[in-house]
Amino acid sequence: MAPEHRIPTRRTLLGAALFLPALACQPVRAQSAFPSRSLRIVVPFAAGGVGDLTARTVARKLAELLGQSVVIENRPGAGGVVAADTVARAEPDGHTLFLMSNGTAVTAGLFKSLPFDTVKDFTPVSTLGHFDIAVVVPASSPHKTLGALVAFGKAHPGRLNVGSINIGSTQHLAAELFKSSAGIEAQVVPFNGTPALIGAIRGQQVDVAVEILAPLLTQIRGGALRALAVTGEKRSIELPDVPTAVEAGVKDFVASSWNALAVPSKTPRAVVERLQRDIAAALADPGVREQLRGLNIDARSSTPEQTAALLASDIRRWRSVIERAGIQKQ
Repeated sequence: MAPEHRIPTRRTLLGAALFLPALACQPVRAQSAFPSRSLRIVVPFAAGGVGDLTARTVARKLAELLGQSVVIENRPGAGGVVAADTVARAEPDGHTLFLMSNGTAVTAGLFKSLPFDTVKDFTPVSTLGHFDIAVVVPASSPHKTLGALVAFGKAHPGRLNVGSINIGSTQHLAAELFKSSAGIEAQVVPFNGTPALIGAIRGQQVDVAVEILAPLLTQIRGGALRALAVTGEKRSIELPDVPTAVEAGVKDFVASSWNALAVPSKTPRAVVERLQRDIAAALADPGVREQLRGLNIDARSSTPEQTAALLASDIRRWRSVIERAGIQKQ
């Protein structure tokens, strides 16, 4: 028996007419993925500093790659706690990022309590770059090498004064790490900012200073200061003739500064991967690399897993330094 052919009724046609547009809209919704609006990078430093300039340099290229504007929001102070908490509480959709740094690792060990968990509440995406810390002396110093300085410190306990900036800063903790790694007794003298520290070392108020290399380069190249070592894992691209502290004989004295981008912990993996790819592409751009090199930053991306491992390692390192130095938690 032949199948029965029914003529569509007006109600059937109307239902189909309503159903088809709904189907047509489904792929559009599925494809309305990240990013769907402008992004913001919350920076825990004031405008004009190395961290801020790094974020702005990368943000300009990242905006091109993502097809959305990337806005820098500066929230300095409180050891970066305010900026970090802002991102930890943000919607985990990839549109709010945090400029994480080795300072974030320091804060984890320096504060009695925080409104967030540094490890659990963030997903690190990628590093942006690493920059050197240097050990310098006045040009007139009798200590020509780091080995000679350490030898003097061991022969004359308590005689050396080591300058750094604010208590609890990476530079201050690096100075404490220098003492313990070198096995010397010395007094760490903190100053309120880099200009004051440079004035003190040039005026020989302290014997040696531990500070980020970038603001010292003019003084070193001008002959006012002598760099004895850098504290990274490899030599500085700006001072290739200056050895690392490890090369100079101070085992375990490794302390470099770095910046990275992170998002709230529940951000979808696909979004994290997209951000990581575009950050890596931005850092591979010759123009970006040149701008960062001008800030004495070694542009270097990483995977989320590598960035998380770096953060965890630095938290352990600086917590140990804080405890050995007897620095009171805030």
